[in-house]
Amino acid sequence: MDWRKPRGGRELTDTDQKKRKSQLTPRREPVQARARERTRQILDATGRLLEEVGLDDLTTILIAKEIGVSVGSLYHYFPNKHAILYAMGEQWLASMTKALEQLGEADLEGMTLEGFTGELLERLLIVYQEQRGLLPLVQAMWGIPELQELDARHDELVIKHLTGMFHRLNFQCPPNEMNRVARLTLETFHSIFLVIVNQEGTRARRTRDDLQQMLLTILVRNRDEASPSGLDDVEAP
Repeated sequence: MDWRKPRGGRELTDTDQKKRKSQLTPRREPVQARARERTRQILDATGRLLEEVGLDDLTTILIAKEIGVSVGSLYHYFPNKHAILYAMGEQWLASMTKALEQLGEADLEGMTLEGFTGELLERLLIVYQEQRGLLPLVQAMWGIPELQELDARHDELVIKHLTGMFHRLNFQCPPNEMNRVARLTLETFHSIFLVIVNQEGTRARRTRDDLQQMLLTILVRNRDEASPSGLDDVEAP
């Protein structure tokens, strides 16, 4: 998704982009330990409040009250609610990047598809489960124009890593089809993970096992299809 073309809106000018970016930039970089701790408290409190009151009722007044500071003190760190949500999204993407890079360091060439899907789901599910307020955060990334760049970056990040891993797993499908399969894999586990994070125990394990079976079916079906019928000249979405 192009950030210059927000959903349902006009193309952003360079001035619009600079203004929007300035509205999402923290007031101060958390260099000192005390500032880093306060930033962490703000993000953690926002995650808890997202779970308790939801996105629409989240305010900077509630966040400040949750951590026991004035709204003015909160604004020393973030200029508005969207800037806090943006920082949360960046934190989540950093955790996602780390998990994917660690999987990329494994011996993928020696893995079966079952082993690969198991490792992929195990590592990324931890990232989803550890992020407080994930569902409303994801909704914000998709629905709030100021945060939509994060949504696009999330997709690009995962698809790039997945296509690289598919190459190492000796997939034979052409690049445009490999991109399509990577996006389908992403959309499948992303949607089901958002269900699993609200489940516990046996229910969560069974849903995770069903997800792995779905991914195995998708990957096995497409791995060796070197010339998919009708897709030679079609760009993957």
